[in-house]
Amino acid sequence: MAFTRRGFLGFASAGLAYAATAVGTAPQAAAAPASELWPRWLPHEPDSGLKVDHDAWDAFLGRYARRGADGVVLLPYGSISESDRDALRRYLDSLAKQPVAPLNRAEQFAYWVNLYNALTVETILAHYPVESIRDIDISPGLFSNGPWGAELIEVEKTAVSLDDIEHRILRPVWDQDPLIHYAVNCAALGCPDLQLRAFRAETTPAQLDSAARRFVNHPRGASFRNGGLVVSSIYRWFREDFGDSEAGVIAHLRGYAAPQLAARLAETTRIFDYDYDWALNNATAATG
Repeated sequence: MAFTRRGFLGFASAGLAYAATAVGTAPQAAAAPASELWPRWLPHEPDSGLKVDHDAWDAFLGRYARRGADGVVLLPYGSISESDRDALRRYLDSLAKQPVAPLNRAEQFAYWVNLYNALTVETILAHYPVESIRDIDISPGLFSNGPWGAELIEVEKTAVSLDDIEHRILRPVWDQDPLIHYAVNCAALGCPDLQLRAFRAETTPAQLDSAARRFVNHPRGASFRNGGLVVSSIYRWFREDFGDSEAGVIAHLRGYAAPQLAARLAETTRIFDYDYDWALNNATAATG
């Protein structure tokens, strides 16, 4: 079941995207992987009370994640201590050893999102300094770009990639709920923010709602330039998750827009352009 503004259906019991070509030049079908279920990760225990310990990720975010002057959450990659990097690796090791099937859907969602985000940060740190995550060309394939296709970790002795987590687990298992795109972070300035706290089953609904509102009402999400609506390329790459049409995207934006933006969207029927900033969400680079 999906957790959306349409009713948060069944959540309690039930990254980001990439493109190899410049914004506005790539056809949607070539811009991002399709949602394709990996049945291996469907099992769950609806009535399970088991909890996953995300305290280490929470501590890491509390120590380093900060909202910049423009409202974007940044990390000081060059200033993260070796001891905290070790703690991050230990946290990832603990997730790798965590059995997933005995968890309920809400715990599984928090598990996969935190794994995706922590693994992305660890991947940046392992290759730092870089100007963009797309500079980390470790994915298999001659024309691959970035780290998303590389098998970076084993969960229950099964190798998984960032693409697997987002497009073969999160999106298909949770019915391509659009709010997923506000949860996973690909370490780019144009991406929905890395959250300041770890996702947890009991806080996920509020976190997703807040993340969606912050992004939609930030110029990265939606803005009017020269009289036309310009939105994040996320809404192009994953348009099928947002109603599969411009009208669907605009309707989604209206659902989270603050009054001033909502008033302009009420009179808008077309998207003028798409935009995305692939620069690293680096506190040092952004403030230097």
